[in-house]
Amino acid sequence: MSHLMSLPIVLLKDGTDKAQGKSQIIRNINACQIIVDIIKTTLGPRGMDKLIYNERDVTITNDGATVMNLLNISHPAASILVDIAKSQDDEVGDGTTSVVVVAGELLNEAKGLLNDGIEPNIIIDGFRTACNVVIKKLNELSLNFSNKNEEEKKNILLKCAQTALNSKLISNHKNFFATLVVNAAYQLGDSLDKRNVGIKKVTGGSCLDTQLIYGVAFKKTFSYAGFEQQPKTFSNPKILLLNVELELKAEKENAEVRIDNPNDYNSIVQAEWNIIFKKLKLIKDSGANIVLSKLPIGDIATQYFADNDIFCAGRVEDADMKRTANATGAVVQTSLLNLNKDILGECGKFEEVQIGNERYNIFKDCLKTKTVTFILRGGAKQFIEEVERSINDALMIVLRCINNAEIVPGAGSIEMQLSKALRVYSRSICNKEQIVLYAYAKSLESIPRYLSHNAGFDSTDILNKLRKKHSEKTSDVWYGVNCLQGDIINAYDHCIFEVTKIKRNVIYSATEAACLILSIDETIKNPSSANNAARSPYS
Repeated sequence: MSHLMSLPIVLLKDGTDKAQGKSQIIRNINACQIIVDIIKTTLGPRGMDKLIYNERDVTITNDGATVMNLLNISHPAASILVDIAKSQDDEVGDGTTSVVVVAGELLNEAKGLLNDGIEPNIIIDGFRTACNVVIKKLNELSLNFSNKNEEEKKNILLKCAQTALNSKLISNHKNFFATLVVNAAYQLGDSLDKRNVGIKKVTGGSCLDTQLIYGVAFKKTFSYAGFEQQPKTFSNPKILLLNVELELKAEKENAEVRIDNPNDYNSIVQAEWNIIFKKLKLIKDSGANIVLSKLPIGDIATQYFADNDIFCAGRVEDADMKRTANATGAVVQTSLLNLNKDILGECGKFEEVQIGNERYNIFKDCLKTKTVTFILRGGAKQFIEEVERSINDALMIVLRCINNAEIVPGAGSIEMQLSKALRVYSRSICNKEQIVLYAYAKSLESIPRYLSHNAGFDSTDILNKLRKKHSEKTSDVWYGVNCLQGDIINAYDHCIFEVTKIKRNVIYSATEAACLILSIDETIKNPSSANNAARSPYS
């Protein structure tokens, strides 16, 4: 009986791969470290770009979330870093590289602690305690500018946008693009809805040819004969937006009609023509000068509108229709039976213009402007796409800054202050947690370390200078890395600002990811059902 009790019990399917224990945690950390090694060189104003290509596309970027997505990471633990980068991008729009770097450094420090015999649960508890201490200190150091006048607020927003663009491909033109971004944010009004910002890309010209349209702009849609006879410029036009198809084929049905007299066929065809001309007359009588439709506008309708000095465009994208509606006050119609002046939109000027090799329809001086459109220019497709990502990051930062009105000086200065505060706090702890808090504090210094390293300077020398400055009680607390001259700089005096919400989210997300990976002590990989079926003796 005792012999039977000692037989092994098989719970998992044949072919299941299983790994567990401290060695598994370290393997997961090593996998994450490989990703961090790829990402960390993109940090800062002197960070390098990554070229990622597949069979179809080539992408050149230093945006952390974009790189993480394109790497197509399959390791289950390392994919957590992809998720936190995406979370950071969705929540605040920037700091995606920082969050991955900090999470990687936390894991690297944790690896050393694990090898020293400290249990994962103690490290996790220590990291969470450290996170709370650091967030509390961050809130104390945060600078609120809500009581500033409008001009000062706008100037702070410009500095925040410029700081975000410092590390981008267009850093040489950061003043130009930061001004466009801040103007765009102010134009959105109280809604601050990013969906009302359109970005169109036209290859050719200089990046300084980029335009900001206070209204809507979209590429000329497919058009039929007769379009060239339509007017291409209007002042104070009435705009009609439709979700109606203006083509003969729209009236056809999959039905069978039997007739006894051949003359009846002509009446059926004529009825179809009467229907579309009735629709066109209703549009003309509404007083609309411009007709846009999500659905096709055929050759008959195009010629009719040309004869009546009306501009039309069919197959307009849904996003462009929504932004046109917001900007002009027009209401999209699905029927033509109740057209009146209340559903028509208005704008100061409409024109069709040539931009590069494309024709664009532009609605300017909209009376209900809550939307803007960037028309990006540049010499190469990859360059324009990176400009789009850069503007997206800067715009998200400005919008978050308007909402929260809290900033902290950047250049690694805030991380040095938080690290110092945590080291001081750790001295009040008398157990193993003190070592964990110290390791967390060291991880925060990774940001200024990589900022200086990526700029090509001695990171150890610069960090020593920063530690000395931040330890002096009489010293200014806002000293960070000068990436251009390889020295330290007062980030506050030089107006290098970052949004507090970005830093807060970086710390929360990085800590959460590190604790999650440290809590995984066993990985079980089940074989796919297809493989099971192939191995099954009953198949």
